[in-house]
Amino acid sequence: MAFATHVNDRATDRFHHEAVLYRGLDDLVGTAVPFVREGLDLGEPVMVALPPDRVRAVAEVLGPDADDVLFVNMLEIGGNPARIIPEWRSFVDQAHGRPVRGIGEPVWAGRRDVEIDECVLHESLLNVAFDDGPAWKLMCPYDVDALPAHAVDEALRTHPVVGGGTGSRGIDYLGQEHAVTAFTGRLPAPPADADTLPFGYGDLAGVRDVVRRLSRQAGVAAGVTEDVALAAHELATNSIKHGGGRGVLTAWRQPGAFVVEVRDSGTIDDPLVGRELTGPYSEDGRGVWMANQLCDLVQVRSTATGTVVRFFAWL
Repeated sequence: MAFATHVNDRATDRFHHEAVLYRGLDDLVGTAVPFVREGLDLGEPVMVALPPDRVRAVAEVLGPDADDVLFVNMLEIGGNPARIIPEWRSFVDQAHGRPVRGIGEPVWAGRRDVEIDECVLHESLLNVAFDDGPAWKLMCPYDVDALPAHAVDEALRTHPVVGGGTGSRGIDYLGQEHAVTAFTGRLPAPPADADTLPFGYGDLAGVRDVVRRLSRQAGVAAGVTEDVALAAHELATNSIKHGGGRGVLTAWRQPGAFVVEVRDSGTIDDPLVGRELTGPYSEDGRGVWMANQLCDLVQVRSTATGTVVRFFAWL
């Protein structure tokens, strides 16, 4: 799947995706509040998706103007980064072509390395999802004092504009090809002692039972166990329908997580699979969409030789 590479400027006729590097809460508020007030003065709908402490700080400084802003807890909508694009899509669509602006902070201190990896992919996919759509502005803050250096470095590669205030061209921006590179990359191999189950048509009930049993043994809570088993069933169904009629399920426990992956010989050519709001239960990406709704984190990687979907339940 080919993507055009271009660098966004501050023109208002296209999606403006900007990384803002800040140091501490006061610095964030000092950058975010003028950006929000500018949007309100222009009559633009404004959505601010930040962790709760940042939401409170921004709202306090905005004062009465905060009533005109849609505040969202990023810890809730962005725990699994694959759920963020649908939130922005809904917000933009509800404006019916009017310019909007938002602030979204998908990476915060304490996120696991695997979560940061998926946040990097998410930031790249924002460019894929919105570059050809209506004009709007999205500011993505990164706390350089609290985040690991590699998270900040990746922000420079995934955002066409970097800075704050006037902003500047992101000289390290890798374009939409960055999303393709990440989506077609390899995940670390499962551990050698992982449980493995080949499956085909007629084995779906067994897949669900095996995942349910293994997740219980790993210490997953009862309600979450059912969610993980359902996600495995949906993804195995996808493999049978679209991935060559068979696949391999692998499951293991690692520190802090129960992990399941479904691998098959099919190829997915849309890196936004499972993120876009298609029709209700569309056949395209249904399994991945369901996994994203049910699981704490989902990773999808696909090449010409096959697809792997790996999903996590935190312990």
